[in-house]
Amino acid sequence: MIRFDSLQGWLKWQESLHPLVIDLGLERATQVFHALSPHYLKPPTVTVAGTNGKGSSIAYLEAIYTTQGYRVGSYTSPHILKYNERIKINGKPVSDDEICAAFARIEAVRGNTSLSYFEFSTLAALDIFSRAGVDVQLLEVGLGGRLDAVNIVDPDVALISSISIDHIEWLGATREAIGREKAGIFRSGIPAITGDTEPPASLIQSAIEQRALLHCIGKDFGYRKQAAGWDWFSAERQVLQLPEPGLKGEHQYRNASAVILAVTKMAKILPVTEASIRQGLQNVRLAGRFQLIEGEVPVLLDVGHNPQAVRTLADYVTAVFPGRRIHAVFSMMKDKDIASVLEIMNLVVYDWFFAPLANPRAATESVMREFFSHSSVSKVSFGFADFTEAFSAAKNQSQEGDLLLVFGSFFLVSECLVEFENK
Repeated sequence: MIRFDSLQGWLKWQESLHPLVIDLGLERATQVFHALSPHYLKPPTVTVAGTNGKGSSIAYLEAIYTTQGYRVGSYTSPHILKYNERIKINGKPVSDDEICAAFARIEAVRGNTSLSYFEFSTLAALDIFSRAGVDVQLLEVGLGGRLDAVNIVDPDVALISSISIDHIEWLGATREAIGREKAGIFRSGIPAITGDTEPPASLIQSAIEQRALLHCIGKDFGYRKQAAGWDWFSAERQVLQLPEPGLKGEHQYRNASAVILAVTKMAKILPVTEASIRQGLQNVRLAGRFQLIEGEVPVLLDVGHNPQAVRTLADYVTAVFPGRRIHAVFSMMKDKDIASVLEIMNLVVYDWFFAPLANPRAATESVMREFFSHSSVSKVSFGFADFTEAFSAAKNQSQEGDLLLVFGSFFLVSECLVEFENK
């Protein structure tokens, strides 16, 4: 049986084990999971899917439930600094040893079944949460929903934060196609919640077909901003004078609203007080989402990498940093809608600095030059060896009153945070 002495050893091996980086389907993970946990007792489970807002929704749920005193397991992806961030208990990443032990247990029962990197991590999370005896597990879908490894577990509440165009190679090129894939996490008789203000017809139809209990923001629940704070309401409950969400941006009111309904729907098995909701919403923190690093020239980090996410980013920058010159340090994965992102952000960015990433999925400088040449961007700089050089060049062009914006990829934000950690 394969066994490694370090987490990095396991991860490097997993990257080469399966022929495809992304290989959607439930058969492999289900087969190994049954062998791994033949007498699995599922903890109360909230599964979260969506194009954008999944990580924020999990963070709100985690903060609320830990504030209430529950033992909370949360599984998210990708990580920003360390792999361990993917598997947390009460907001703290589990140790290398715990993950390695879970990998060893998976390998002991895997047999000839080939598992992807993501399937290994999903099974490890479920195994660790089960052994830790968590009161609730929060599972973030990695890609889509219907065929994502997370979907081997039946949720007690299914939440879809938003639906936009992304990952078209696997999910389809329209919101209707993507909505149907994400609605694959719905179950008969189980509350299904969406924070998307215009859910595609396919999502609504899927809920009907699966007999899920669908609740849509703006129709079945919603929020109302007041001069001080905001109110949340649904048919069965209202929570008044809530504090501003700890995560910034108008979209966070929608994410928080969907989460409050999820908590409300879980209340029979996991009661939560209004005080815990208030405190959880206020205290939540999440790296890389409108994260501001103060300084003579402040640095704003955001992992937004699709049109919907960067449109939200552009709105936020315009509202919060009006009139500032914005210098963007930028990179993206080559399978993303780079052209649309450039056009949206060019409305607020003064000049651009392309930061190459040492990742096979990242757009190279030659690819990115082509996109910029066909865009309306007039000021862009290339020729940097890495993020450090690009960031330094952008900083040198900045003066007091400007803003440095680092966005476009989890990997880019990770490199930026590592840079600041090492200073």
